[in-house]
Amino acid sequence: MSYTIEPVRTDDASIATMTALLRQVFPHAAHFTEEVVRWQYRDNPDGPAVGFNAWSGSELAAHYVTIPLVARVNGVEERGLLSLNTATHPSHQGKGLFTKLANATYEAAAQQGFGFVIGVANANSTHGFTKKLGFQLVSPLRAMLGIGPIVNNRDGVVKYERIWHQKALEWRLAHPLNKYSLGLTTCKDLLFTERKQMGATLLLAALDPGTAPASTPSHEHFEPLRVWIGLDSRITWRFRPYFNIPMRLRPSPLNLIFKDLKSQGRTLDPATVRFQAIDFDTL
Repeated sequence: MSYTIEPVRTDDASIATMTALLRQVFPHAAHFTEEVVRWQYRDNPDGPAVGFNAWSGSELAAHYVTIPLVARVNGVEERGLLSLNTATHPSHQGKGLFTKLANATYEAAAQQGFGFVIGVANANSTHGFTKKLGFQLVSPLRAMLGIGPIVNNRDGVVKYERIWHQKALEWRLAHPLNKYSLGLTTCKDLLFTERKQMGATLLLAALDPGTAPASTPSHEHFEPLRVWIGLDSRITWRFRPYFNIPMRLRPSPLNLIFKDLKSQGRTLDPATVRFQAIDFDTL
């Protein structure tokens, strides 16, 4: 069977078609709505989605997309991509379409000046990214469950972190389905979401003081049990009432992956990465 490989488009009709495939492949994923996909693919102030679709005649057979971001890598600000959504129609699985779409995406992204792709892969997809697409498995993410504020060690070395300029942060907090709020007075740098993870309130981010938009509402009730997901050597966990949830108790391991698009063989040291739920969890 032959397929036509085409770049992703973000007009309303294309958004509707891609959303329909995502919903068909992931029928229990409530976040795959046209409103959310439009927010992800078209409204991002860092740029429209970069990706490819595979067509079998007029039928969308497979889809893969990344979305732009800005990060500081080894002290230099550059444009990169977050690996986001992938889906293959049940009738077209096992044809290697994801690999073809991903390679087409990374080639086009490099030509457009993007320096890297970063993402979070679960247990099922990690092997495909690392063995077939040349990604580095940087590290499993921490999932810290506990109570109380998070303490930052400002002296920690950071060689990779997402840059949340004001427009990008306002877009990120304008998720069509999820609502966010700042922490209580004693921890205003904690950004909460109403979503639950592993039975606890998800901390979207431990923000640097004063970086959250003034319009972000304050958290109105005390949420004693919290979960923070990510990597950040600047956070001090020692002697804090938090523990790293064992892998056997998690729904699926979350692995940070990285691919250099500059043909320089760059890799990330997990000890120098600052990466939180705000940087990847766009559900």
